[in-house]
Amino acid sequence: MSDHHHEHAHHHGSTAEPPVNQWTAEFWDERYGASTALWSGHVNAALMTEAADLTPGRALDVACGEGGDVLWLAARGWQVDGIDVSQVALDRAAGHAREAGPEIDERVSWTQRDLMDWRPPEAAYDLVTVSFMHLPGGDRAAVYAGLADAVAIGGTFLVAAHSPLDIGVVPRPHDPDLYFTAEQLAEGLDDRWEVVTCEARPRPGKHPDGQDVTLHDTVLRAVRRG
Repeated sequence: MSDHHHEHAHHHGSTAEPPVNQWTAEFWDERYGASTALWSGHVNAALMTEAADLTPGRALDVACGEGGDVLWLAARGWQVDGIDVSQVALDRAAGHAREAGPEIDERVSWTQRDLMDWRPPEAAYDLVTVSFMHLPGGDRAAVYAGLADAVAIGGTFLVAAHSPLDIGVVPRPHDPDLYFTAEQLAEGLDDRWEVVTCEARPRPGKHPDGQDVTLHDTVLRAVRRG
């Protein structure tokens, strides 16, 4: 399993019974605080596969959680900025970086950011990676466009997420608007981009009841050419 399967959601509008807002710092601080380790600590498989052949430079890991992906990139020579909405997660990640030693710790930074009101600087990173960050369609289009704009010419935009193919296969939030295909993401990129990977990638998984299942990850890798 990958390090951080964020089931982020952000809801608009008002009802008699407002839905739980899963984008807020309060929600994620509480969820991270409820356990000593919410995720596995291992690098996300899609990042490991897609970034293995990239030349290290400056990277931004969005929704970095407890830092498994950031630390993997730093160990490969990247300078990595990890951002997340949860300060609890970031403090835990910073502790892992210190435990990994100064060679790793000096290559990473950790900053609390809410993507509902923040965008990274344009053309600032050789790699922008976003793993399992799920937003409804309206928010998603704007947020992901801003993240793509942070990629420098020659740099890579890499997204991994739960595929819509997994709806009903394992228990997850039942809002279809939270899930998206690589093709849908690619449609949001203009002609400055060359799409390298665009697929629903199968991987083995387990249902909470114990049976083996096949899950699929949305994987998009694109290179900014102009």
